[in-house]
Amino acid sequence: MRKPLLKIILARPRGFCAGVERAIEIVERALRKFGAPVYVRHEIVHNKHVLENLKKKGAVFIKELDEVPKGEQAPVIFSAHGVPKKVPEEAQRRNLIYIDATCPLVTKVHREAEAHHREGHQVILIGHAGHPEVIGTMGQLPEGSVILVEKKEDVAHIKVTLPEKTAYITQTTLSVDDTREIIATLKKRFPKITFPKKEDICYATTNRQVAVRAIAPKVDALVVIGSRNSSNSNRLIETARACGCPRSFLADNAKDINWENFRDIKTLGLTAGASAPEILVQEVVKTARKFFEVDEETITLTEERITFNVPGILKGS
Repeated sequence: MRKPLLKIILARPRGFCAGVERAIEIVERALRKFGAPVYVRHEIVHNKHVLENLKKKGAVFIKELDEVPKGEQAPVIFSAHGVPKKVPEEAQRRNLIYIDATCPLVTKVHREAEAHHREGHQVILIGHAGHPEVIGTMGQLPEGSVILVEKKEDVAHIKVTLPEKTAYITQTTLSVDDTREIIATLKKRFPKITFPKKEDICYATTNRQVAVRAIAPKVDALVVIGSRNSSNSNRLIETARACGCPRSFLADNAKDINWENFRDIKTLGLTAGASAPEILVQEVVKTARKFFEVDEETITLTEERITFNVPGILKGS
């Protein structure tokens, strides 16, 4: 029996960003230099496939530094999302070898927060409560120094002593459209608010959302490969649905997809969050060929050539 025809439109750019590639490389280099185990505080990036691969190589994921056995000389790596200042301070107190894999674009936001605080501004952070990046950014300043805003309605409830001395920063993996609305609301309420010289939402988050915005109106359904705790992957789903593709789904991998849901479609959009490897995208295409005659097309919005250096302690490893 002839298989139905399915056109798969792949978004580009998709998948790994420079910060994720750097974080994974840091763990792999640390394993080569120090040997197993290498401890990693929290998920180095939000992707199950990546984490399982690193575990097989000898990475041990922990929640807090007190899980590192006393006297252990193995290094501890901090995740790409960044950590509060108290974490490296605790590592120093315990004489642990620690390596910071925080994405440089997240570190940029940390330095902005510190600069605004030194200048006497009330720092307002646009982000999602409980996300590791938000916890890390708020943890750069004394407790209570940062006001968190999750949606534009929150702006009306902000209480500040000096409205003319406010500044905002943002989580790097937010929805571009939603953040734009929140910023507009902040500027309306605080006309003199200080803002980043260059926006905090990272290039990879923006590029992947722009790519999804381009293909969403062209497809009957769309799949984003990414883990459920990946902020940027969830934002891609929201972007697709807002741009005319209500049948948009998040999947960890090809096995996570119910292909029966796609029996009635002609076109399928496919992309991946910034922490999802390309191998998972290709597995989806390969699996689709079991059920359909697949015709592939890639729509490219921009080329990414950004790279980040690893810490000096790992150079040559």
